[in-house]
Amino acid sequence: MLALVIAEHDNAGLKGSTLNTVTAAAQCAGEVHVLVAGQNCGAAAEAAAKVAGVTKVLVADGAQFADGLAENVAAQALAIAKNYTHVLAPATAYGKNILPRVAACLDVGQISEITKVDSPDTFERPIYAGNAIATVQSTDPIKVITVRTTGFDAAAAGGSAAIENIAAVDDSGKSRFVSREVAKSDRPELTGAKVIVSGGRGMGSGDNFKILEPLADKLGAAMGASRAAVDAGFVPNDWQVGQTGKIVAPTLYIAVGISGAIQHLAGMKDSKTIVAINKDPEAPIFSVADYGIVGDLFEIVPQLVGELG
Repeated sequence: MLALVIAEHDNAGLKGSTLNTVTAAAQCAGEVHVLVAGQNCGAAAEAAAKVAGVTKVLVADGAQFADGLAENVAAQALAIAKNYTHVLAPATAYGKNILPRVAACLDVGQISEITKVDSPDTFERPIYAGNAIATVQSTDPIKVITVRTTGFDAAAAGGSAAIENIAAVDDSGKSRFVSREVAKSDRPELTGAKVIVSGGRGMGSGDNFKILEPLADKLGAAMGASRAAVDAGFVPNDWQVGQTGKIVAPTLYIAVGISGAIQHLAGMKDSKTIVAINKDPEAPIFSVADYGIVGDLFEIVPQLVGELG
């Protein structure tokens, strides 16, 4: 069996999500190839070649791949997909935009957001906002799979895969890149952070989120939020953690003023250690918390900062 991983990258290097996907691919098949489609993406290809478990890196270099347009990357994947038993991509906005196109053109059913590989044709994935786990068996000749990255460890370095240039498909002409607005922050990127401090509706306002900044600074943490806080306009959309936001699994997750709606829990309950601060002792967040503090967050958070020195 042979698996193909569609790499998520920025031409200069791999995104962390690709490393988790390689781990899943290695559990599906005995050999793993990585497709790097980009422009002047040699550095990303070299990074992929150094990932343990990768046996070959296929490079499609062209201007049509510069911005990762889904139509073009999907066409490139389809050009080689029939050589593989499994085609995988991370369950990020990037992967979710590409793989449904691949599955439709191959006339197979996509298996979305797997968290475990039971066998080469059987996988586990969360359903009902993570309240149940479905075991899915596929009889399709090519398994098209998106990988929930929090379910798999990142593949280690230490590989020495061969790099092979392949013919790039033509521009599909179906879309064009207009612009990109990238949020800039000195803090760690949310999905890759080891520590996250999140605020919810209980923060009361966007200005009150500033009370969390010293705590995040002390811990070197990313900052997140519940959907309720985002919908209220307290913080930007890219802070949202949850079923309709970002799925995270840091070493430490601190939930401040978050009640713990099922949609939020679906996005963070796999965190290694969860600390909840809420004035309501019946808040659902305490059902998943390893440590809970019942009280006024506006008193407790400054005390925590003081204790951290």
